[in-house]
Amino acid sequence: MSSYRMVDLIQKKRDGNSLEKTEINWMIENYVNGTVPDYQMSAFAMATYFKGMTTEEVADLTMAMLDSGKQIDLSDIPGIKVDKHSTGGVGDKVSIILVPLVASFGIPVAKMSGRGLGHTGGTLDKLESIPGFKVEKTIDEFKKLVSGHGLAIIGQSDDLVKADKLLYALRDVTATVDQIPLIASSIMSKKIASGADAILLDVTVGSGAFMKNIDEARKLARVMVDLGNAVGRRTMAVITNMNQPLGYAIGNRNEIAEAVEVLKGGSTLAFRKYIAELAQMMLQLAGLDKSIDEIMANFSNGKAYGKLLELIEIQGGNPLNLTAPLNTKFQVDVIADNQGYIEEMGALDIGLVAMKLGAGRATKADSIDFEAGVNLHQKIGDLVKKGDAIATLYSNREISDDLISEFKSAIVIGKVKKDYKEILEVIK
Repeated sequence: MSSYRMVDLIQKKRDGNSLEKTEINWMIENYVNGTVPDYQMSAFAMATYFKGMTTEEVADLTMAMLDSGKQIDLSDIPGIKVDKHSTGGVGDKVSIILVPLVASFGIPVAKMSGRGLGHTGGTLDKLESIPGFKVEKTIDEFKKLVSGHGLAIIGQSDDLVKADKLLYALRDVTATVDQIPLIASSIMSKKIASGADAILLDVTVGSGAFMKNIDEARKLARVMVDLGNAVGRRTMAVITNMNQPLGYAIGNRNEIAEAVEVLKGGSTLAFRKYIAELAQMMLQLAGLDKSIDEIMANFSNGKAYGKLLELIEIQGGNPLNLTAPLNTKFQVDVIADNQGYIEEMGALDIGLVAMKLGAGRATKADSIDFEAGVNLHQKIGDLVKKGDAIATLYSNREISDDLISEFKSAIVIGKVKKDYKEILEVIK
């Protein structure tokens, strides 16, 4: 491979020029082997933050990152293997409902998930709130689970996309996380390396998401869909509204309880239908056309819930007490001060309150209290009376008046009954 100087590549990007494929390959290879130091890669990330990348550069960066580690080959498992990725949000227990639901139609789901940081909850943390549930599996174990049972949700393997692990940690501490070329290459290198044939991308937008406006979300979704399709993965994206938390539970064990409720045909019809629409897209990617009614039937007939129980069993979990109420030292109801319709429910602020209660991490090293969290009783569009409980906060730390005020400041009660749509757009 040609030899370059990292300082020249930083300068080239700083001046708004495009990098050649050979330059990007050299940079990633030498960053992973330690020749290019963190401080130079930080400078490059910041230059990219301000100058962006062409579609070709993003594709080259994705493939260079993909080549920095192992790739999982699922081709010996029959059928079209599907995967789903969310860009993160508040109360996002979608994967825990969606994976068993799709698998209940005989479509294999091979899912690698991440942990939560800040206001965004991680699927792995939620699953680990089930006693005994093991998310750390070898690639061979992962393949056996998908082959034998048609589903698995495991942690990101250290062997895959080494460049991303290094670069993500660096972006996290250099304020270069929320940047489309770097987000797209990070997500898609991992998704392609994970071996699925088809990928549904859930790009969240709004106060509780990294993407704050629909144009940015659309741009990111388009780049990722094009990347996936270009390397032979059937890829679709859905843009999901994250201006209020998804569902009613924000935390870990309480989100498992809500997932169980939905899989058994409970919760609100609107939330079940939203999940069914995502399932319909994943099934279509696998070549199976099902109506929303046919998909919803697997909630009520026990098939989807049965697959969740199977997932828990094969990954070492104990399915007893999945729906037991949260058990914390402190529980406080947040009371409405006036009557009206809930017009706003700031997902970011509510996510940060949940983190401060102990349900999330401020830093990667923080431990999580699985029992802590927030249960909402009302959502946008609901009518509340003065004195009604809008939510209940649960924590093993004392819940201060300041924290209750912080939660209340996320809620706007007014005179307008607003509609709220989860799915804003689908990008193919």
